[in-house]
Amino acid sequence: QVRLVESGGGLVQPGGSLRLSCAASGIVFSRSSMRWYRQSPGKEREWVANVTGDGRADFADSVQGRFAISRDWPKNTVYLQMNSLKPEDTAVYSCTTNWRGRSYWGKGTLVTVSS
Repeated sequence: QVRLVESGGGLVQPGGSLRLSCAASGIVFSRSSMRWYRQSPGKEREWVANVTGDGRADFADSVQGRFAISRDWPKNTVYLQMNSLKPEDTAVYSCTTNWRGRSYWGKGTLVTVSS
């Protein structure tokens, strides 16, 4: 059974940092690309970042230079390090992967950037 569990969200002031985690189970982690998406109230879901099985990363223009993504292979966990946060980064952040032809999503974690 594939399971993705996000954690690390919370309230942070503008300019602050947070690190989100996505723990995966039920997949061969080293072979799976992992992606982060976010969705703000009233907006469509937006792709944020992607990391391949061998660690290559890509980022949306809106977060390039502020966010970083990494993987801990022994822990089957992907991290999204978010720096210089802005109010417009407020959203529910979810991780997702494809495994054996199906897409799997976590339930998400809420990030609120506000003073």
